[in-house]
Amino acid sequence: MRKTYILFFALFVWLDTFANPLDSLTIKPIEKLQSAIVVDTLPTADKHLSIVLFNDNSWRYIRTAEIEPDSTAFTRCWNTEKISPYRDEVTLSQIPNAVPIALVDSLRSYRYPIKGRITSRYGVRRRVNHNGIDIALKVGDTICSAFDGRVRFSKATETGYGTLVIVRHDNGIETYHGHLSKRLVEAGDRVVAGQPIALGGNSGRSTGPHLHFECRYMGQSFDPERIINFSTGDLRRDELLLKRSYFSIYSKYEQDWNGEKALADADKKEAEISAERRYYTVREGDYLGKIAARNHTTVSALCRLNGIRADAVLPIGKRLRVK
Repeated sequence: MRKTYILFFALFVWLDTFANPLDSLTIKPIEKLQSAIVVDTLPTADKHLSIVLFNDNSWRYIRTAEIEPDSTAFTRCWNTEKISPYRDEVTLSQIPNAVPIALVDSLRSYRYPIKGRITSRYGVRRRVNHNGIDIALKVGDTICSAFDGRVRFSKATETGYGTLVIVRHDNGIETYHGHLSKRLVEAGDRVVAGQPIALGGNSGRSTGPHLHFECRYMGQSFDPERIINFSTGDLRRDELLLKRSYFSIYSKYEQDWNGEKALADADKKEAEISAERRYYTVREGDYLGKIAARNHTTVSALCRLNGIRADAVLPIGKRLRVK
């Protein structure tokens, strides 16, 4: 009976997806992944999207492993033996001043790593940098991957992290999961949002069972609260404008997102204005009237843009803004 139900359900979903391929993109994946046995995988109208059926009649959409928005995400500084492979290859000054990052794809693939009380936040703690968030748990509690990605590091270490799993996500962000009691994935494994990757513990430099959760980009840590509301477990937004200034240990999540968007819009407008600016280098025999006529503007406009008077002496080689 169950087998018949699964077959009819599979046929219905398969036909519905082909009839309404865009509708499938609005379905949020269910959280369950490894608690049931996969019985079949069905294609959809999108070659990069499949449907996974489980033996308890549950199902979810899943992207294929080929979908990697950042083509260098799993090649640049990819090292399964080093905790921080970026350290010797990428400096802070090489990272752009601001990087727009899509946190979720069209499937909104996201899952809160584990629900629990926050015991320590990002910042300086007892004169030592604390590069992540600590979440209280019981030894053996299940920890899930927050986003789709690939496991870069999975080892029991002799560092303060103890047993550590690092997942590099499709957008280049890495999430660190420290003080674990057991690893459920190995380096190189492809994981999806909501997939169990480890069990919580008290390994490494830890004063009690908890998850140490970090977010890093190009090896630089930033406050995880910039992307996750740890009170509700929800994402704060779908896209993040990750600024280089956020990599300071003193840069915590305390800003208003509306204000942040306004600043980003202002930055964009300023960049557009800057791109439209034109300059002219004064040559022998030039005077303001001649320069204005040559650049299709007026003397008063030149004076306003350059803060000069109409009878100003123009030295050869001086750069004047003409637009």
